[in-house]
Amino acid sequence: MKETPLSNCERRFLLRAIEEKKRLDGRQTYDYRNIRISFGTDYGCCIVELGKTRVLGQVSCELVSPKLNRATEGILFFNLELSQMAAPAFEPGRQSDLLVKLNRLMERCLRNSKCIDTESLCVVAGEKVWQIRVDLHLLNHDGNIIDAASIAAIVALCHFRRPDVSVQGDEVTLYTPEERDPVPLSIHHMPICVSFAFFQQGTYLLVDPNEREERVMDGLLVIAMNKHREICTIQSSGSEMQ
Repeated sequence: MKETPLSNCERRFLLRAIEEKKRLDGRQTYDYRNIRISFGTDYGCCIVELGKTRVLGQVSCELVSPKLNRATEGILFFNLELSQMAAPAFEPGRQSDLLVKLNRLMERCLRNSKCIDTESLCVVAGEKVWQIRVDLHLLNHDGNIIDAASIAAIVALCHFRRPDVSVQGDEVTLYTPEERDPVPLSIHHMPICVSFAFFQQGTYLLVDPNEREERVMDGLLVIAMNKHREICTIQSSGSEMQ
């Protein structure tokens, strides 16, 4: 199902408001929507609300064999899903261009920036490592999915605890939470994505665009940074950002 296109009147109204530095939700040009984070009963489960955009983050882990070229490093895997519950335009079971782009951006932002110490996930070099899986589900779509998803991912990773293990010879013992306290992940830094939408051939700029603003924008610039002011990734898209 395709999304209902904006009427010409609505498109002109939105662009005129942006020219006058007004936004439908009352924000200023560089205002971010309110962020609300709630946690589930399990470790690594959280819901992030960015305005009306809601993303569920869930982290899980399992012991697997390491990659051949990285025998002493654990594996970090991200999976973002866009369901029809979030917006009717999202088709279930179909890898849309948007979904592929969002997943690649998540990987560059979090995995490629080395925010998690993957060597600390090694149990037995060349044999057993932890694979950490981050599942992100979009529950409601009101624009700026990537910012909400990046916050949900890093918050879920910070909240997560993996089971403790011990190694004696070739035997790996996995302990329940009752036997030993679960172990938090070793996190080097916390990259957060911030999105900037461009309008009218790059003349106007808005931070944290909502769904309506995204539908009339010319281009989008996403910058991921951490508290040390290090740029972790930059991605641009749209006709005005080539």
